[in-house]
Amino acid sequence: MVDISVETPQQTERRLRRAIAEATLDVMDGSWCFREFAPADFPGAASPDALALIRDEDGWSQLVPASDDAGETFGLFGFHFPNGQDNSGFVGWLATHLKTRFGTGVFVVCGYNAARGGIYDYWGCPSSLAEAVFAEIRLLNGRAG
Repeated sequence: MVDISVETPQQTERRLRRAIAEATLDVMDGSWCFREFAPADFPGAASPDALALIRDEDGWSQLVPASDDAGETFGLFGFHFPNGQDNSGFVGWLATHLKTRFGTGVFVVCGYNAARGGIYDYWGCPSSLAEAVFAEIRLLNGRAG
């Protein structure tokens, strides 16, 4: 599930550019936001529209479609990788690329789907930069246009 690669920085760059080109890219419609709720409100407060649901010691946080009263909102895109592909280092590589290109940080939520190659990533970027980031991701993925 997690690969260990011993390679030069140039080899890593080539491997990860190949990984993004071979990945299935999903760009999610609309804006998304985080909504929090108390542990005592689970499971009733969990939204069926939530893309991710995670908790820490203080409570639950869910990533849901943004409504008009949402505070900070995000554009989302995701990747499923082919089975057996070594994509180790991908999150750091792409996060650094986006930070350098747009000045923005990102967040990443990972899941696992055995039928679609294993670990997959959903990425969030500020809604104000979403279209520019999506265009860059499509270019790296080879699906520009």
